Amino acid sequence: MIDLAVLWFALVFVLLGTFLFLDGFDFGVGLLFATRDDEEERETLLAAIGPIWDGNEVWLVVFGGALFAVFPAAYAGLFSRHYLLMFAILGALILRGIAPELYEQRSDDRWKRWWGRSFIVGSALSPFLLGMFAANWVLGASTIVSVPSLAFGLTVVALTLVEGAAFLGLKTRGTLRDEMSDYSARAALAYLVLVVVVIGYLAATRSDLHGALLSPLSLAAVVVSVALVAGVVLASRADRHRAAFAAAAFLPYALVAFVGNLLYPAIDPAVGLTVQEGVVSDLPLTMLTVAAAFILPIVVVYFGVVYSVFSGPADPSETY
Repeated sequence: MIDLAVLWFALVFVLLGTFLFLDGFDFGVGLLFATRDDEEERETLLAAIGPIWDGNEVWLVVFGGALFAVFPAAYAGLFSRHYLLMFAILGALILRGIAPELYEQRSDDRWKRWWGRSFIVGSALSPFLLGMFAANWVLGASTIVSVPSLAFGLTVVALTLVEGAAFLGLKTRGTLRDEMSDYSARAALAYLVLVVVVIGYLAATRSDLHGALLSPLSLAAVVVSVALVAGVVLASRADRHRAAFAAAAFLPYALVAFVGNLLYPAIDPAVGLTVQEGVVSDLPLTMLTVAAAFILPIVVVYFGVVYSVFSGPADPSETY
């Protein structure tokens, strides 16, 4: 008999990982926008994510909706304790969304410079603040800013940079592609260093997490992450861009597996609420499971069709 509460706990983190994968490379492209001075190269980066970024953000809504529907007490507690952080995340996501739209509206240098910087700031703040939120959730923190939350925020930023550079390895050509491969390899190593720093800090300061940190799933997630980082670096150096992107795509899933394992069996450790205590009753849980079994495959197929339509190198002449 499948434990639906545990199944949905895992599914919530799979949805979070999917958001970090899909919108993660959008954020990374926004960060790499800061490295470009040439207008044609900037247009190429915008054209690479123009048709898909807003669809990718849907997965954040799906993650929040699933948490609300299945674990409503945890949803209410998390969002009410960290509402200022949530407003900051929404502000960063809005800035990241409108900045490239407005960037394209005028050819004035000052206008483009302002909205280009806004795009970069929104792309950096969004994953950073989301990382802080995830750290506060897992560690049961009531404060917004702490050493582990800042470190985890930087870790998520590095992750999105890896994904963005690997994605642009598929969507660009020539010297621009070569530079993206270099950024991808460097960001992957930086991400691994930050993961080690976060784990080391938790091991040194949180004795209550030692069991979870040394559990087989946590160790497996770390080993897989190291292997994926090695895959990104080697594939990028060998100009095997599809392999580099495939390795980068699995990094967020390894990260959320590690985070979810630290959290379980709690769903809201700040108040001591467990997965079994926080889940909705049997009837709505069963109805949600049946609905998800039909809807999620359709959504996955839809995204597959969309990405196949917009596959191939980006053309800078295509407006954002």
